[in-house]
Formats: sequence, C-alpha cells, structure tokens
Amino acid sequence: MTFKTLDDLGNLSGRRALVRVDLNVPMDGNRVTDTTRIDRVLPTIRELSDKGARVVLLAHFGRPKGAVMPEMSLAPVAAALTERLGRPVAFAADCIGDLAASLIDGLKDGDVALLENTRFHAGEEKNDGAFADALAALGDLYVNDAFSAAHRAHASTEGLARRLPAYAGRTMQAELEALASALTTPVRPVLAVVGGAKVSSKIDLLENLVKKVDMLVIGGGMANTFLAAKGVSVGKSLCEHDLADTARRIMDAATAAGCEIVLPVDAVVAREFKAGAASETVSVDAVPADAMILDVGAASIDNVRAKIDAAATLVWNGPLGAFEIEPFDTATVAAARHAAERTRAGSLTTVAGGGDTVAALNHAGVADDFSYVSTAGGAFLEWLEGKALPGVVALEN
Repeated sequence: MTFKTLDDLGNLSGRRALVRVDLNVPMDGNRVTDTTRIDRVLPTIRELSDKGARVVLLAHFGRPKGAVMPEMSLAPVAAALTERLGRPVAFAADCIGDLAASLIDGLKDGDVALLENTRFHAGEEKNDGAFADALAALGDLYVNDAFSAAHRAHASTEGLARRLPAYAGRTMQAELEALASALTTPVRPVLAVVGGAKVSSKIDLLENLVKKVDMLVIGGGMANTFLAAKGVSVGKSLCEHDLADTARRIMDAATAAGCEIVLPVDAVVAREFKAGAASETVSVDAVPADAMILDVGAASIDNVRAKIDAAATLVWNGPLGAFEIEPFDTATVAAARHAAERTRAGSLTTVAGGGDTVAALNHAGVADDFSYVSTAGGAFLEWLEGKALPGVVALEN
C-alpha cells in the first residue's frame, strides 16, 4: 500500500491537525501506571508542534458505550501527557461542539490540546457520518498515529480519513513499515513463532501464516492440540480435543504450501500449576496421564534455536510455555534471547506483537533488541490474520 506521511506535509503554520492517538493507558485512580503508549506518540506530536501546527489530539479510553462516564475521562491522561511531552497540553471536556471549538480557536501555532474521550458519543463506534462531520469541522488535516485502533471502522479512525487530507503519523508509519518487512515483502526464509493457550483464538492467524511463511513453530497450550491431533497423549494438559480436525486441516494446508510446522519433541511436565512446582522433562510421547505440559524441553528449545538460525525474518506472537511462572518460562526466555542476539548481530529482522508476547519479551529483557515490537494487540493479530484494517485502508492514496 502507499500512504502519505508527515514528510508530505507542507507549511503547517496555523493549520489545525487532528491527530488520532492511542491513550488507552492503564490507570490506578487518576495516575497513569504505564506511559508506553503515551511515549510512542510523542515523536508525532512534537514534530507537528515544532512545525507550527495547532495539534488537536483525539483518543478513546475504555468502553463507555456512547455514555459520559467520568471514570473514563481523559483529563488525568492530559496531565500525564503534559509531563511526558514537556509542554502544556490543554484539555476540552468534549470532543465536538462548542467546548472543543472554543478551545481550538484559542490555540496558537505549536500548541497542543487533547479532546475528551471520543467514545462518550455513540457516533464514534457507529462511524456515524454526522459525528465524523462534527469532528472534521475542527481540523484542516488528519493524522492517524493509532495503529492499535486501526482495525475498528470508527469515526475517528476511518471516517475522518475520508473527510480531510489524511496522513500516517510516525508510529503508524513505523508499524506499517515493520509489518511489510515481516510478511508483505520479507527477506526469506521467514519463521513464525506462534504460542498461547488456545488454537480456537488463532485459527485465522494460523491458516494465513502457513501460506506466508517458510517455517512455523507452534508452542504453548496450542501445541498440545496439534500433538493430540497427531495421536499423542497429552495427559491433563490444556488441550482443545474438539479442534483436532482443525489442527489436521492446518497441518495439511502447511504441507501443501511448503511450510514446515515445528512441534515440541519433549516437554516439561508437572502435576500442579504453581511457581516452583516439581517438574520433569519427558518425550512428548511419554507424558504421564496425571501430568500437564507447562513448557517445552531442552531438545525442543534446540530445535527452535536452529530454526531461528536458519531464518532471515521472524514474526512472533505468543509464548512457548507458561512463562508467567518459573521454571516454565525457560523455553520462551531462551528462544527470545537467541532471536535478540541474532537481531543485534544484524542477521535477523524480528517483529513481535500481542499482549502476552510483549510481556514475555520484557520478562526476557529483550523487547528493546527486537527490530519492532507492536503494542497494538487486536490490530496486530488481525493483520497477522490477513484481514484488511479499515483505519489503514482509509490512508491509502
């Protein structure tokens, strides 16, 4: 796809830039507890402000379902944004109408303002034309810097891009370029590592990936379902036995596409799921009937390392085991650190995303070493599934 970026903007002095950002940050009362999403949009805000634009930020928070809910106000986020940005951020208690217009009319070149939660209006999630028109009336151009909301056809993510000259912000641009490098125009061989608890939540993803990648490592609880589909007894492990046919269909599709599926050959098993539980490593065809698989074993880790060594591009979504509890984080940490080592050496392009994935990479201490780590969650997953993202499609030239 082709899209305009901030590089395509001319003179911005006096122009009102409506910028869709993701400020759906974790809170403890009125205190922001994690500023990652704020920090990601700072480069776009600063660039527009420094070039003389009057920067007007649009964002949602929580799921108020079209009702004004004070506990979901963006006012506390404006204070955190002011602190992180290092310059004042004005706040309006509505995102359309007189309150918003009055605040914007008072802005000077380079000023920054944040409007109240767009989801306080039912027209946001409905992508209502009148609501999108009301938003568009407040600006001269539109910048989308919220890839994480791009899978929603909402007024502030899709409708505005149809009404004003539209551009990708720096975070959106970086995300789209990283994703293109991972699957659209990758350097081959391409390896995908997909883990997590359930196959049922990632059927579309797996069916798309086997057509796109050369090697697919399946880990986590998902691997148990594939092993069971091959006739392996997985004891009391998390396993979706009713999806055996689905797993076999995916494996057949992989064979037809020339994609090698890599499953565990050994497993770390325990009788209880708790930190420090007594565990042992067994072959996957020797899992005790009263035990559960909580991680993959050393031989499987070596296999994953070998596939990482053979790859030029790696896409990662989901852990290989129950990484939240020691010692069942061993495989995820070992694989992540090996991928990071090859990335630092310039031998591998690594793109990762998904909530558990980001947490796992942070746990392994390597999130900053990957080529790109997406915090987009649902949008990243839908992109991996091969779905068109309305907020991205709307930016296409």
